[in-house]
Amino acid sequence: MPLHKIEDMQSDAYTEAWLVGPHETKFYTRTYTASPETSKAALVWIHGFAEHVGRYTEAHPVLAAAGINVFAFDQRGFGKTALDPENKSRTSAYGKTSGRNQMEDVKWALSHAKETFPGLPLFLAGHSMGGMEVLNYATRHKGEGTRGIIACSPLVAQTIPASKLLRAAGGLFALPLPNFMMPAEVEYDDLSHDEAYNNMCKVDKLSIQQGTLRGLSDMLNWGEELLKDQLYLRWPKNLPLLLLHGTGDQVTSCKKSALFYEHVTTDYKRTVEFPNGFHELLHEPEHRERMLKEIIDYVNLCSLEGEAFVEARKAVDGDAASAPTAPAAEAEAVAPEAKL
Repeated sequence: MPLHKIEDMQSDAYTEAWLVGPHETKFYTRTYTASPETSKAALVWIHGFAEHVGRYTEAHPVLAAAGINVFAFDQRGFGKTALDPENKSRTSAYGKTSGRNQMEDVKWALSHAKETFPGLPLFLAGHSMGGMEVLNYATRHKGEGTRGIIACSPLVAQTIPASKLLRAAGGLFALPLPNFMMPAEVEYDDLSHDEAYNNMCKVDKLSIQQGTLRGLSDMLNWGEELLKDQLYLRWPKNLPLLLLHGTGDQVTSCKKSALFYEHVTTDYKRTVEFPNGFHELLHEPEHRERMLKEIIDYVNLCSLEGEAFVEARKAVDGDAASAPTAPAAEAEAVAPEAKL
């Protein structure tokens, strides 16, 4: 998959639109539409902190080509939704968001996708901060309207936690000064093993490594509460989960993701840990194809209903049981129910 310039990438593969969402906020959106012959599911994609939908111009067409329609939007406080001078809402500003706002926005996006692709099974996927959001939507809002959840490198916790003193001060001042800006730096070399991609991120004008006190506080707290407050106990038993993480992630903790996964009780769940995979697995040269295959296979399986789903599950379980033993690194990385 060749990589192109991140900023203002254009493609015949998607359509752009500015849509009005919660609180009269205008959102920049992209829709990747599958052909009528192959269309079988829809997916809402939630990007991560300091990201925007332009980072996925290589991945989302692959999903659409596999029959999975994709609706993606620059989140409140990020990308063009926050920075486009001609189209953004008057009240929009970079980093200006909250956990409550994000849940409202996710629900709005799902509703829009349902109207756009009526009758198709609908999935919710997110990366990093977006992964934290989709896990919270599943536990706080019962995954309403979704057939399954896909969490990629979710922010359950930071790999290297921020200073407790700084966190406490930020939480305290988030009440009187919610929109006060603070630096929130991520090492670009920790994003992926693709040096060219990392260098493009460094000069991406739509990505600013800053956030507001409220946005940063909620982002970290809502991630940690998934474990600390045992929100996993609220996971709907009939809501499937796919969790994907790299063992070399220096941004979000793979170990904490695995711990959350262990605690989730559901009729179907699958996790894959990618050996030495960095934070943005969809831009990892060694892992991006496997990442996309995992997402496509999961959507195909969980789009089935009733006996068809049960029989397909049996086939998947049978293939896993008869597969050759994986190399030691991979065998340790994949949970028992996900071994190939």
